Amino acid sequence: MTKRMDPGLRSGCRAFAVAVFAFAVCIMPLGMRFAWAEVAAADPIDTAMRTCLARGDMSSTAGQVQCMDTAGTAWQAALDMAYQQVLTKALAPRRARWEASQKRWTQWRDAEAKMQHAVFATTQGSMYVLYAADMQLQPVRDRALGLRRAAAVEGTGDVPPRLSACSADARCEHAMFDLNRYYRRLNAKMPPRARPTLVRAQRAWVAYLDATTPVIDEHARIDIIGARIATIKRLSETVGND
Repeated sequence: MTKRMDPGLRSGCRAFAVAVFAFAVCIMPLGMRFAWAEVAAADPIDTAMRTCLARGDMSSTAGQVQCMDTAGTAWQAALDMAYQQVLTKALAPRRARWEASQKRWTQWRDAEAKMQHAVFATTQGSMYVLYAADMQLQPVRDRALGLRRAAAVEGTGDVPPRLSACSADARCEHAMFDLNRYYRRLNAKMPPRARPTLVRAQRAWVAYLDATTPVIDEHARIDIIGARIATIKRLSETVGND
């Protein structure tokens, strides 16, 4: 006989999954959070995911993860479409830079998945299963939104000028200081055998940031760094928990 989940537990699971999704907004840097929330309120992918999360027949942990996975697939499709729009609109020099950016993003995403798997392998409980699903979704969503914004300006003559080095931008330098601080904290808490996955993921992220900097403005750069700070901080507070 299949064991039925207690109705109170089902409701709690749904509420927790929605809270996980909302938490991703709260930990973002302020400017990014406003842009994220504005799109989140209207985007059909987010609306569909929230509806799915609230369904009674999707209230189990597996059901909630399925809702997030379905949203992730939709955001990947949106990402691919926006990327093709960027390539279509961008002039040749910028098109090559966008191709380099996307290549580095893909490499980082793959390295990041392995690192996060190592982190969540140190945890126990359905709560962390939902955390893991959410953290796999967010980078794809963020990239899709970033590419959508880029597609809106490429080919219009309104593309941003080339950025100065991060060391010449006080906000960027301060953000990188915070990132390094949380990175060291996470590295210290990771199991020794898993630390190489963190090193590889962070190097891949730096390569992605470096490849993307030539085609974005200072606000987008801060958003990318801020999202990374939020992720590393969250993982540093998660590793080893049961």
